[in-house]
Amino acid sequence: MFDAKRTARAFALALLSASLLATVASAAGEIDGVVNVNTATLEELQLLPGIGASRAVAMIKLRKQRGGFKSVDELKDVKGIGDVGLERLRPYVRLEGKTTVSAR
Repeated sequence: MFDAKRTARAFALALLSASLLATVASAAGEIDGVVNVNTATLEELQLLPGIGASRAVAMIKLRKQRGGFKSVDELKDVKGIGDVGLERLRPYVRLEGKTTVSAR
């Protein structure tokens, strides 16, 4: 009986994890427009693929510390954004102009 409960819990956890990953994967890259990372709000930054609340907060903190981003490559200095993440963000990120992003 103990093993059956453990197996059921493991299965439920695996199912939940797969569901969450599928949701995140389907949301990634499903935006129209661009985000000016020098003026975007917390909510606008979170529309970017792979950017949740904690990364958006980190982006805003770094932006304030530096007086704005001078290069898109500076986003790699945000904890959790590496080379792959930066390349996923690059098509949607601008340093000047209006933020025009909207969720699809």
